[in-house]
Amino acid sequence: MTTDATRTGDEPRTADESTTVDPAASTTVARDGRFWAWTVLGLVIVVGLAALTRYLEQNVPDWAEGTAVEDIGAAVEYPVYAILLGLLGNVAITLLGWRDRIAAAFRTEFFIKTGLVLLGASINLAVIASAAGPAIAQAILLISGVFLFTWWLAGRFGLDDKLRALLASAVSICGVSAAIAAAGAVRARREQLAYTASLVIVFALPSIFVLPWLADVFGLSDAVAGAWIGGNIDTTAAVTAAGALAGEEALQIASIVKVTQNALMGVVAVALTAYFTLRVERRPGAARPGLGELWTRFPKFVLGFIAASVIATWYLDAAGADGKAAIAIVNDLRVWFLILAFVSIGLEVRVASLREAGWRPVAVFASATVFNLALALGLASLLFRNFSA
Repeated sequence: MTTDATRTGDEPRTADESTTVDPAASTTVARDGRFWAWTVLGLVIVVGLAALTRYLEQNVPDWAEGTAVEDIGAAVEYPVYAILLGLLGNVAITLLGWRDRIAAAFRTEFFIKTGLVLLGASINLAVIASAAGPAIAQAILLISGVFLFTWWLAGRFGLDDKLRALLASAVSICGVSAAIAAAGAVRARREQLAYTASLVIVFALPSIFVLPWLADVFGLSDAVAGAWIGGNIDTTAAVTAAGALAGEEALQIASIVKVTQNALMGVVAVALTAYFTLRVERRPGAARPGLGELWTRFPKFVLGFIAASVIATWYLDAAGADGKAAIAIVNDLRVWFLILAFVSIGLEVRVASLREAGWRPVAVFASATVFNLALALGLASLLFRNFSA
């Protein structure tokens, strides 16, 4: 997520370089009364689309109940509605000529970082510790294997290193959240993040129904099925839906495995920051970057994510059952911020840049998903065959 503060004077911005920066920080428009009026209008549009997203998320399952699309209506999550509404809004504001005037309201980076910090509150370290052996072992082996495979395959397909990092993080860890963290570490473009988020959503939806069915076909135990589901599906809500279809014990194991993988998101962000600073973006003959440069590049919100997890774990231990209500409020607030982020991504994205990416990222993501399915099944069968929740 590049900011102008990180650019040197000899690095001009290209016409199609749309990064995940705060537009207000990268424009030179005088902040007069008209600027603020247009910004307020932009905020009204963003918040209005976010509210409509939440309304659809909460009501579509009820509307679809008893119809042929009941399962689909229940499975579709808020990122789908948010991005679609953002894209529709994008078309509207472009046709009206408002896009550049209200761009300062698209606070994508702020919304994303705040949402991910709040996501840390849903990571209960005590729950992870209760299944420390198999869950952590599977998470480390699966993330490492799938990430390296995806990185290698994307390189063979000639993809840009930043897009490689986003795709590898998304498919190996926890979908959109991991892609967002990776985008901060490698300073990816908004279009690359939007492309990756769309792929995550497209592949996650059918997995909700296909994986529980395959688990039944393969005759997997509830624990193995849950570990397989939790290690494959790239969004937490989709994991919950698939786990519920597979059974109560499968749901418990799937949730623990997914939360464990989510917790490792910060580790990957640190590794990507170091790799891109020391290897990918280091100029030939340049001095080796020091700790100060690594700290400058490191996405600081990851520390907030870790802190929120530690605080939430302590709070739940101290408050007991009463603490769950407070965590639920934090989780609801997190959903709101991520909805605002996805709406802003949809409003900002430039379709021409998405078209330029072509079919290769889709082929990489699909291949990595198949590899993830196979590796996760092997690890789940090995590590969870004698496990009981």
